[in-house]
Amino acid sequence: MKIQTDKGRIQLGSGVFTNITGAVATSCYGVKGMAFRSKADGLVHLLRRESMSKGVKIIYHDDQSISVDLHIIVDNGVNLVAVGRSIQSEVKYNVHRLTEVEVRSVHVCVDSMMIG
Repeated sequence: MKIQTDKGRIQLGSGVFTNITGAVATSCYGVKGMAFRSKADGLVHLLRRESMSKGVKIIYHDDQSISVDLHIIVDNGVNLVAVGRSIQSEVKYNVHRLTEVEVRSVHVCVDSMMIG
């Protein structure tokens, strides 16, 4: 994404957005980590911190805004609606605060629940 300022142009790669959103989402209460569904075996895998961008999809819009799809694994017994709303709020706030890019929507997909 390219942002034009009065001092020049700033180009943000998709890795900036995936790293920010992944880090923010995994820091929310009740989130065990980012999820990735393997095409080989169809199972959901918990991603390590260095590869959590696989659980994030960024959609770019013509008006210089983005939408975010997140796939997460949560702890057993958490309120899924509360966790989802918390992630949506935190991701929107932090992405805008750090990049000044508007986040249109954050879609949270709970792929699995981890016991223990």
